[in-house]
Amino acid sequence: MAGLTSSTIGRKYAMALSAMFLLIFLIMHLTVNFLSVLGPDAFNTASDFMGYNPLIQFIMQPVLGFAVIFHFVMGFILEIRNRNARPTKYAVNNGAANSTWTSRNMIISGLVVLAFLGLHMYDFWWHEINFKYIERNEVDNLRYWGELHERFANPVRVIFYIIAFILLGLHLAHGFQSSFQSVGARHPKYTPVIKAIGKWYSILIPAGFIIIAVYHYITQ
Repeated sequence: MAGLTSSTIGRKYAMALSAMFLLIFLIMHLTVNFLSVLGPDAFNTASDFMGYNPLIQFIMQPVLGFAVIFHFVMGFILEIRNRNARPTKYAVNNGAANSTWTSRNMIISGLVVLAFLGLHMYDFWWHEINFKYIERNEVDNLRYWGELHERFANPVRVIFYIIAFILLGLHLAHGFQSSFQSVGARHPKYTPVIKAIGKWYSILIPAGFIIIAVYHYITQ
């Protein structure tokens, strides 16, 4: 790992791999959460499995936590190094002529997503830790849908979630394609396909999470 992150190219490659891992996780996370729109039973069953399966709790969850922290830390390091490496005259160039707002402000959308993750962890992960390991409550495999439903009773929280998901979509719009480019997946034949998939991914994933939040709010 030290060798992989010791150079700019290595850091970009490592960040791209962590991004791809998180892209897969988002699909899985959305799939499980969207079950709550279909009904309590399916969501409770899936959540109970995810919440008590040893492989998920003690292997996949720490790996996910490491990937999230690594991705954001590496992103900040690359951003700082890129800013320091730019010549002074770059500041007066018209950046909008050569790139999109999203690609120029990945650090901004990333910080908002990071703040959202803090709230999300407090709402759900910390609640689980408190329920299972601090209060040591008995197993209740029917509680998950009600707990999720209750979180979205507050319109302010719903609005914040929606804004965060929109910025997540902007982050994904550039990050999806960028991650593939960083690992060398560039070809006249395949790059347009990657761009198209990335475009729809950055729309459908955030839209799915927004639908979940709005659904639970309007069905209170």
